[in-house]
Amino acid sequence: MNYIGSKNKLSNFIKKTVYEVAGNDLTDKVFCDIFAGTGIVGRNFKQEVKKVISNDFEYYSFVLNKNYIENHRPIEDKEKYLIQLQELAPKKGFVYNNYCIGGNGERQYFSDENGLKIDAIRSRIEEWKNEKKIDGRLYFFLLASLLESADKVANTASVYGAYLKNLKKSAQKELNLVSANFDINKNSHEVFNEDSNILINKIEGDILYMDPPYNSRQYGANYHLLNTIALYDKFIPKGKTGLRDYQKSEYCSKAKVHSAFEELIKNANFKYIFLSYNNEGLMTENEVKKIMSKYGKYDLSTTNYQRFKADKDENRDHKADKTTEYLHILEKI
Repeated sequence: MNYIGSKNKLSNFIKKTVYEVAGNDLTDKVFCDIFAGTGIVGRNFKQEVKKVISNDFEYYSFVLNKNYIENHRPIEDKEKYLIQLQELAPKKGFVYNNYCIGGNGERQYFSDENGLKIDAIRSRIEEWKNEKKIDGRLYFFLLASLLESADKVANTASVYGAYLKNLKKSAQKELNLVSANFDINKNSHEVFNEDSNILINKIEGDILYMDPPYNSRQYGANYHLLNTIALYDKFIPKGKTGLRDYQKSEYCSKAKVHSAFEELIKNANFKYIFLSYNNEGLMTENEVKKIMSKYGKYDLSTTNYQRFKADKDENRDHKADKTTEYLHILEKI
């Protein structure tokens, strides 16, 4: 998925730094990814550690991580269910009625055909769950497959804060339900859908990785439609973009981020803490260092990389596309 702040390109840098600090053998370690997003960091450590704890407040993220992190044993005949869903007849439902031109005559997050297909698939997944034809493991696998496949044909500039006036090329393609395959291993893992500052008081482990929002962009607004598909609940969409109600993160507030961040560090029952942040964040490098240094031995690792781009404007200033990623390190005392 195209994702603001995705650590996919930074995975090797993060992994290398964690090994340098916590040691090369992590097989007896509990690793927590407490602002998980699409879960790419937790997924990269899933085979390396005893247990991954994954958390994110956004429900679409919870769905993805219930599949990619918590699912760790093979699911029999899972492809058979995907084929059945792919072959369903179109159905008018909440997505078509509110987020397609044919439904409300205004919003165009998906083509009419794909909106009808999303509704048909999402409804059938819920029916199977309610009729106990599928278990929780298969339910989240199918939901994750739908979320990622729908995202590929969304008529947006990668985020859902707005839709495009005309259907772009990828949005004109028919939704193809692709399997959200997860890594198999013997260890069990845990996935939460909670406020990180509340969850931190209930968990413990060895390595805590933090990738909170850096700026004022709220993920609840930028990815609201993925939450809507994941939850498939009924509400009255607000405004031109069809927003749902969402809780704003204190990490997106200049006035609140410092206290929220220090509270999380203070209450963390983990030996090693790693914080991904960049040079454009609400907190400066020195502000982060000052807070983390209160609680143990502080260090810093940096790398330059290509920033997230919501479009492919050939006229953009490509020098401005470079940003510095900070990996703040704390060994707690």
